[in-house]
Amino acid sequence: MNETLRLVQTLVQRGEYIVSRHGFRELAADDIVAEDAIDGVASAVVVEDYPISRKEPSVLVLQRDRNGRPIHVMWGVPKDAGTPAILVTAYRPAPGRWTGDFLRRTKR
Repeated sequence: MNETLRLVQTLVQRGEYIVSRHGFRELAADDIVAEDAIDGVASAVVVEDYPISRKEPSVLVLQRDRNGRPIHVMWGVPKDAGTPAILVTAYRPAPGRWTGDFLRRTKR
């Protein structure tokens, strides 16, 4: 399993997470319930991994909302502190921009 995702899942399970201001805006824009994004991390699948990102290790994951619809969530963890998990952004992946399983970007 991906190290960043495993850390995010552990932190969320312990209640050590926050939703960024940008994350709240994006959740609302795509009509995603924050609780779905938070609860769904337990069964998340890695889409893209950014372990040495400039700001923080982060990971883009595929999750499902309460109705089984796909959502992509970007999670990060501060480099220095190692906590909390941060929900950076979330959105509903556009079918034309992603493969049918929503795990890979399509070529334009």
